[in-house]
Amino acid sequence: MGLAYSFINESYPPKSEFTAEDIPYLGGKIAIVTGANSGVGRETAKALLNRDAKVYFAARSKEKVETAILELKEETGREGIFLPLDLADLHSVKRAAQEYQSKETELHMLFNNGGAWTPPIEEVTAQGYDLQFGTNVLGHFYLTKLLLPTLLETARSSPDGKARVINTSSLMSRFASAPDFNTFKDSAERRAMGTSDLYNQSKLGNIIISNEFARRYGDQGLVSVAVNPGNLGSGSKAHKSYIKEALLILSNPFSLGALTQLWAGTMEEGASMNGKYLIPWARYGEPNPIALDETLGKDLWVWLEEQVASI
Repeated sequence: MGLAYSFINESYPPKSEFTAEDIPYLGGKIAIVTGANSGVGRETAKALLNRDAKVYFAARSKEKVETAILELKEETGREGIFLPLDLADLHSVKRAAQEYQSKETELHMLFNNGGAWTPPIEEVTAQGYDLQFGTNVLGHFYLTKLLLPTLLETARSSPDGKARVINTSSLMSRFASAPDFNTFKDSAERRAMGTSDLYNQSKLGNIIISNEFARRYGDQGLVSVAVNPGNLGSGSKAHKSYIKEALLILSNPFSLGALTQLWAGTMEEGASMNGKYLIPWARYGEPNPIALDETLGKDLWVWLEEQVASI
């Protein structure tokens, strides 16, 4: 499929055949949703709570998360749990995983939903990585890696033999070239690339690593899926860019944006989605062909492993 076709197909999807009302009862199931305090993450958490799942809201701001938890308790009658997590700080990621594993022995659904979106080029993570790649790719990779023993144990004990990791990508992944490893940390190459192209690169990275988790752990019951949630507004109003202005013209409600990842994370069909790329609304799609390069997947995996080895 060409870029123009993919852009139109994913930007103007048909009415969804799947709705949040189709989600089965999730009592006894546990989920983590990163970035659950706003936007698509909040809508995802709301839908899970409405089906009686136990939901951890993983995000930085205690105030914002507690506000979201209180509002959703009023809306759903069920209360989420705050899990402190700053994806832009690998030490915080490690603490979050340790805190979760000190409380729970199972994890049925991990929604790697949160992230950074076109911040000023000067902003980097606590360890000096590009804020977008460091948050969207490295931070979520490390969180998933640390929680992997819990996910695999859950798969072994689950009736369907599966545990699911849903990785939120973007339509903008289609506009990315092969990742430039020289831009992952602050450098002249990174600054020359610019914040919008760095965003596109990070969203492609989400798919590449989602596919690599699928290849490495699919035979142990892990279902790793990458998702374009659709063209939406943003829960963050801090930064402006031409990407945001363009997508806002085509923006849809966050409730629609949550549908595709909820389809993958909760429905029986999701158990067979390992390695898939999903598009709005709750449809199968094909990613940027670069994301299917297995050699690139292995190389990026090795690089990510090297970054977290000493944390």
